[in-house]
Amino acid sequence: MTRALRTLTRLMGWACVAIGLFHVALGNAATPGAGSAGATVDSWGRFMGAVFVGYGLAWLWVARQRPIPAREVRWLAGIFLLGGAGRLLSLAVHGWPHGFQIALTVIELGLPPVFFWLANTEEAEEEPAPRGDVEPVSADR
Repeated sequence: MTRALRTLTRLMGWACVAIGLFHVALGNAATPGAGSAGATVDSWGRFMGAVFVGYGLAWLWVARQRPIPAREVRWLAGIFLLGGAGRLLSLAVHGWPHGFQIALTVIELGLPPVFFWLANTEEAEEEPAPRGDVEPVSADR
């Protein structure tokens, strides 16, 4: 399970970095249906692309840790899930977006539970911490 979690965190990190750079470079052209949205949306999209690069770098940092920190995986997956929830809210308020956005929503709602499960498995595989009720050995003996 550790290998699966490490592979998935790396894949997530590199995908987020690539997607973020794509949005920084292309602006509105990177978002289906937003080509004529104007300068304000272009500026916002490029900024959020840079933020997404940082999010991807956080995933890559987590993937490099030994052991993989389960708490950080849960936080990052929770942020991703929140993004999917935001898309659902948008769907409820404004209606159906471009089909590509629907596919992204499915990924953003479906992938976090996999990360939560793998993080729990990873945590269970780690060596248990020493118990606090063990008395220290005295140097006087």
